[in-house]
Amino acid sequence: MVSITIRNLSKRFGDVVALNQLNLEIRKGELFFLLGASGCGKTTLLRTVAGFYAPDEGNLYFDSDDVTRRPPHRRNTAMVFQSYALWPHMNVFQNVSFGLQQKRLPAGVIEGRVNKALRIVQMDPYATRKINQLSGGQQQRVALARALVVEPACLLLDEPLSNLDAQLRLEMRSEIRRICKEAGLTTLYVTHDQKEALSIADRMAVLENGGLAQIGTPQEVYRDPVSRSVAHFIGESNFLSGRIIEPAKRLGYWSVETNAGSFEGRITDTNWKPKYNDRVSLSIRPESFTMVAQKPFSNFIQGKIIRSAYLGELVQYWLDVDGLSAPVQISCLNPRQVEPAGDKTYFAETRSEDVVLLNN
Repeated sequence: MVSITIRNLSKRFGDVVALNQLNLEIRKGELFFLLGASGCGKTTLLRTVAGFYAPDEGNLYFDSDDVTRRPPHRRNTAMVFQSYALWPHMNVFQNVSFGLQQKRLPAGVIEGRVNKALRIVQMDPYATRKINQLSGGQQQRVALARALVVEPACLLLDEPLSNLDAQLRLEMRSEIRRICKEAGLTTLYVTHDQKEALSIADRMAVLENGGLAQIGTPQEVYRDPVSRSVAHFIGESNFLSGRIIEPAKRLGYWSVETNAGSFEGRITDTNWKPKYNDRVSLSIRPESFTMVAQKPFSNFIQGKIIRSAYLGELVQYWLDVDGLSAPVQISCLNPRQVEPAGDKTYFAETRSEDVVLLNN
């Protein structure tokens, strides 16, 4: 395994800046995710690490080794593509052994390494099966085994679960983490699926316009977004516009006046020093609200249900709140009944630590 260090990396395609002076450190053995909207630069970064793209500026290091201009076949990386790119005329063993055969390794070495890789992905009983005899999840495991068998310094994954159905994606999330950790690989993983990243990443980076919007553990990025764009991209959030009226009693917390009432919340961006009367946005996750029977003293909204969605484990409500142009979304876990839309007024409160103040 290696650490990956990216320094002042830039990549352009004509007039389009795909990566803009990007700096990033990925630790040895880390399962690191790249997320962001389409066109943010995440796939460009992955392909630059692989060596398929040469940067216009900056440097790329594996440990202390500068690999910026090194061709892909000399970087000791392995990539799993979205389409898997398996040979349909070969069986499982032949697909996995293909890279080793190109290196002209002894037959005994090839057999031992292929069998080991197939055991790690739990596909050894299927070694003689043809690719068209496998399910989507099994094909994905074969693609992983083919990457593992070359014993790469780092593993690069380009949306490997996007072709699987929803249930299979859930099953394969934990399997990918198990495989990467068992093999001791530094792994760089691109996905557009936030739940995928939140569930198995060690750390993640949210990219925006070729730069880094935020880096952190899944919990840090979800709970402590430093910008409206990050809060909007990772999960769902309600945004309320307001004005700072005074510091709260708790250090790092401020009181904010909005059209829906007063809220106390916390600052997550340590580089931002708010002042009295500053205009801010409040980010409040739907699951942070709790429906209550009595009107609370602070940090609450009141409104009428205009629609709902029952999802089994939770029900989502949209409340029409006086003074707000958009409805507020609320998620209630383990619903025993679904409240109807109508003229009844409902109250929903949230804790101060679940209200994040953003510098618009």
